[in-house]
Amino acid sequence: MMLMRPRFLSPSPPSSRREPRPRTLSEASRVPSSSRPSSARPRPSSNKRPPPNLRRLTARIVALTRRKQLAQVMAEVEASKRRARSGREGGINIIVMNAVLEACVSCGDVDLAVQLFDEMRGPMGCGVDGVSYGVLLKGLGIARRIDEAFEILESVEKDTSDGSPRLSPHLICGFLNALIEAGDMRRANALVARFRQVLYEGHSVLLYNLLMKGYIKSNFPLGALTVKDEILRQGLKPDRLTYNTIIFACVKSAEIEKAFQFLKDMKDEAKRDNNPELLPDAVTYTTLLKGLGNSQDLYSVLKIVVEMKSSLVSIDRTAYTAMADAFLACGSIDGALCIFGEIIKQAGDNKELRPKPHLYLSIMRAFATIGDFDMVRRLKDRMLPDSVGSISRSAKQEADELLMEAAINNNQVDVARRLLRRIVNGKEHFSWRSRVGLVALKVETLSGFSNSPFRPHVFPQILLNDPVEKYMIPFRESRPLSADLILESVAMRFLKDSAVPLVNDWGSCVGIVHSRDCTEMDSPLLSMARPPLCVPCSTSLEHVIDLLLREKCELVVVVKSGNMYEGSYTSSSRPVGIFSLGILSEATANTANTHVDESVSGG
Repeated sequence: MMLMRPRFLSPSPPSSRREPRPRTLSEASRVPSSSRPSSARPRPSSNKRPPPNLRRLTARIVALTRRKQLAQVMAEVEASKRRARSGREGGINIIVMNAVLEACVSCGDVDLAVQLFDEMRGPMGCGVDGVSYGVLLKGLGIARRIDEAFEILESVEKDTSDGSPRLSPHLICGFLNALIEAGDMRRANALVARFRQVLYEGHSVLLYNLLMKGYIKSNFPLGALTVKDEILRQGLKPDRLTYNTIIFACVKSAEIEKAFQFLKDMKDEAKRDNNPELLPDAVTYTTLLKGLGNSQDLYSVLKIVVEMKSSLVSIDRTAYTAMADAFLACGSIDGALCIFGEIIKQAGDNKELRPKPHLYLSIMRAFATIGDFDMVRRLKDRMLPDSVGSISRSAKQEADELLMEAAINNNQVDVARRLLRRIVNGKEHFSWRSRVGLVALKVETLSGFSNSPFRPHVFPQILLNDPVEKYMIPFRESRPLSADLILESVAMRFLKDSAVPLVNDWGSCVGIVHSRDCTEMDSPLLSMARPPLCVPCSTSLEHVIDLLLREKCELVVVVKSGNMYEGSYTSSSRPVGIFSLGILSEATANTANTHVDESVSGG
């Protein structure tokens, strides 16, 4: 095998090998020039404190990086270079160029970062240091240019790279974190194995916390528990971040009991070691609240809220919002209103607690579902003056849509029709599969399509009291899949259909698989299916629309007998057809084509 010289290697002196300096990266950038060996290439004035104009330039670059304005960053650098050439104050140094490298990486232009790095280490450049290498390694990791990143690390390890950076955990962790963020645990573990001796310097739990984060990113959250066992084997003690990461892994895996066990271990260890830094914080409790909301465990939510208020935890806006969201997820609107009232009351003394529009919209969704038009209108009116931060256009549109939904659920058809007209005038398009699309359909059907804002009219031939049997498609035409099939063998089906019914060997419908639930390619379809939502043939279209809107489903199974409010399919009921949002979309298109044909023939 022919060995090729790595791209980022620089020719080393033939006389002797340079010894790495036993300093940190920050110390290396501040060593006086008199302490450098005579054979080393002299560096520009980057080791001196930058003059005020370069400080301002660096701050300007950092501010532009936050706004993702890379072109303006490069313009500022070029302007500084021109001022230096004309004899005025200006120029660049390593600190400025490291900020520019960070801007390139943050804005996703890694090619430009590599180009600037080559210019910095060139004969006319300002030089590179450990920070430069760390930023470039992070960028290469984000861009998935793994081979180039490993070439740089090997050159640093052999001490043949410009700037003589020291191979340290901080240099490697940026690259490791980029791999972890991408969910590439195979390469992350390979990097840890390759530089294990360097990464374990100082015996810090930082590396293990990163690895636990990687397992969560790679859709194997419980793998974080094995990392905790390794921490204990190494004689280290988990910190608060370690426990918070483990609890988040348990919540993501729906292992709430394990999450509570780690919460107990966290408290016991803090009490045993008299270490208040290990006690649960707001992040710990908000993570648990999210999991309890998903499992709809109202009793445990109340228990956590009481514990948070009785402890020394600083409850901020995020924590209050997590409490309200957990109550809403458990169906407790009263509990959410209590938290909301407490936020508004305390926000009078502490402006940092003013709620964001997200909380207003969450409570409005709950009231819109039960048809409380007055409460939705009050929340909508107070969202602008009482919330903090800017309100996006989509948030304003959703507030109008929720007000329309509350009106239609309160049987205020005229009000809902006026709101629908306002929404249509301010919106370029919306999908009939969306929540507002279903509400709009109900408004149109209840108002009899008179004076409709849509052109052509939607379903002019539909009657609200018609049975769903009139509009369904036969069950066989829906091409149901066998429940025993593996997802990999029928994956292409879900590129076309968003929901597909499943049948067993006897032809009974045993579940509905949604495309958004298809996450395990090697698993049977039945493991990802939801219970079928069934309605009898005689059910009116009005009730079916209500059911689709309330349950947020895309498909219902029409059966010969049974109760539309049944939670599961009964063996006495046989599927005869399906009714879905896709059928509504096709009917809309057919109606539009019919109007076009009539207008053409009439002309």
